[in-house]
Amino acid sequence: MNGRAVLVTGGSSGLGAAVVTAVAKAGGRPYVLDRQAPADGVPWVECDLADTRAAEAATRELAEQAGGLAGLVTAAGMDVPGRLADIDGATWDRIVTINLLGTAAVIRAALPELERSHGTVVTVASTLGVKAVSDATAYCAAKFGVVGFTRALAAELAGKVGVTLLIPGGMRTAFFDERDERYKPGPDAILNDPADTAEAVLFALAQPPGCAVRELVVCADQESSYP
Repeated sequence: MNGRAVLVTGGSSGLGAAVVTAVAKAGGRPYVLDRQAPADGVPWVECDLADTRAAEAATRELAEQAGGLAGLVTAAGMDVPGRLADIDGATWDRIVTINLLGTAAVIRAALPELERSHGTVVTVASTLGVKAVSDATAYCAAKFGVVGFTRALAAELAGKVGVTLLIPGGMRTAFFDERDERYKPGPDAILNDPADTAEAVLFALAQPPGCAVRELVVCADQESSYP
């Protein structure tokens, strides 16, 4: 990574934290937007991505701290599974806002720096962005939206910024911890190591200008959520 600055949303846990670790090990300089502090020594700004204007301001602040950005990974995400009639409107809206609108807001704010560096954006969708399931209307709506948004963005920024869509399957992270038991992976669930998915992100970030990895599907080879 040769000292290049990479902004990671949701970089304090899960896939985001794994990406931060991978970037640092590769010689890059990770910066984090999150509600919680990342690993010691990683520069960060506290931000709730549900406030999209605040997300834009925080992105610009970190870009200034970094002296520019060469990469952006939108790993922040959340979900509260349940039937549409059982999920209150504020929660449903928050899921869509953080996963989709927050992603767009951060990218919008980072674009001037990424265009200057001819950098790379990696958006994080989900296998539930290509396969719909019950009790996940908000999450599927948001992640299907990330898929469409990223494909459109890739066409829009061709020749200016590299754009990669990451479609990960389930990973062994705290993402599932606060769910009702019926929505947690069972003891026999086959999930991926987030460090392995982070290596795929690093591969996309490391491509030279003019070479774009458009889409990556990364999941445990026996995991059932894809296709």
